[in-house]
Amino acid sequence: MTPPQTEHRKGGRTRRAVISAVLAVTLSAGGAAAWALDRFVVPHAEITNVSEYEASQAGTTTTNSTTTDASSADTSASAVVTDTSYTSGDTGVTISTVTTGSGDDTVTYYVADVVLDDATTLKSAFAEDTYGENITETTSAIAEDHNAIFAINGDYYGFRDTGIVIRNGVVYRDEGARQGLAFYKDGTVKVYDETTTTADQLIADGVWNTLSFGPSLLDNGQIASGIEDVEVDTNFGNHSIQGEQPRTAVGVIDENHLVFVVVDGRSPGYSAGVTMTGLAQIMKDLGATTAYNVDGGGSSTMYFNGSLVNNPLGENKERGTSDILYIAQS
Repeated sequence: MTPPQTEHRKGGRTRRAVISAVLAVTLSAGGAAAWALDRFVVPHAEITNVSEYEASQAGTTTTNSTTTDASSADTSASAVVTDTSYTSGDTGVTISTVTTGSGDDTVTYYVADVVLDDATTLKSAFAEDTYGENITETTSAIAEDHNAIFAINGDYYGFRDTGIVIRNGVVYRDEGARQGLAFYKDGTVKVYDETTTTADQLIADGVWNTLSFGPSLLDNGQIASGIEDVEVDTNFGNHSIQGEQPRTAVGVIDENHLVFVVVDGRSPGYSAGVTMTGLAQIMKDLGATTAYNVDGGGSSTMYFNGSLVNNPLGENKERGTSDILYIAQS
């Protein structure tokens, strides 16, 4: 459901500069078209080298990825990876594929059952390690840049200028607008109303990451009412998330026990996609008591151990996104 966009892979900064130069001609003409291009297409970097920025905010320094202490080396040595699972200490990821229906009504989705040793093991990363608007890379590219064993697409924060954006314990935006999802350092995960709090308050309460998309799919384990009518954004070109679509969702089974689902769609015979209610039912059937919808459409992507798990739009081709959630390989 994400809007038309420019993809950025490795070397994306060069391509971004070229695109910006070309669009500058259009922008100089002024008018609504120029405004729309500037707001929804042209990349605007606000913070580059986010990894260093987050380290400085936390009062730490970055370290060379090739240098590890004895304990991290022991953890790496004990990690076990198969085609569908990863175990390292008390952290585990298990991937499964589910297919239901037949013919044009076939639906295929992918489930990642995730147990975390610590809530902060689940991290977030931005495309090109840069915070801003309209900056995109594929989920796989971002994951590879951060040594991820597992990743899914995030909320595509870079398409909008509202929402509370807290990533890895650092505040990037404080413009409450909708239902958000908050991951706390103690392992709890809660749906909350962004308009009734602030980013600073959330940090004080122990929030580690937030997502700003929605809607919430489950209320105390039951399918939420009115979810077929929700508009995530009221800005240009991104009002509706209704109908059978490719989708990504995050669910909570228990403290530090999460489930991530990516449903493929728009591919008759392989996967038609699901409605919002259909996604909520999947999450409920998996045992989630809390579940939250994030960005979908061609951006719905699951990555595991160096490979794309799902088949976006039936074309086996990823579309760029602005952010991911991931677990780094030990």
